[in-house]
Amino acid sequence: MEINRVGLSNIKPANFKNSNENGSNFKEIMNDQIQKLNDKQVEADNYIKDLISGKDVDLHQVMIATEEARLSLELAVQIRNKIIEAYKELNNMQL
Repeated sequence: MEINRVGLSNIKPANFKNSNENGSNFKEIMNDQIQKLNDKQVEADNYIKDLISGKDVDLHQVMIATEEARLSLELAVQIRNKIIEAYKELNNMQL
């Protein structure tokens, strides 16, 4: 059995276009991703409420949903920190 390996030469950079060309801009992308993050948080909250209220909910599903929400939030915070760091670095550049 042969395993296909993905090399760096097979990875292509994201194709970002002007907001006029693909219909979305940075603000829309960020809003969409924040909404997805919020949806994960709400889903986890709903699982927890169902578990506490005694509904038939699988404990594993509750744990998975809460862990996904936690990791998503952690990733969002790290991305925010990197964006702020890049912004500060651009502001400190001498023109």
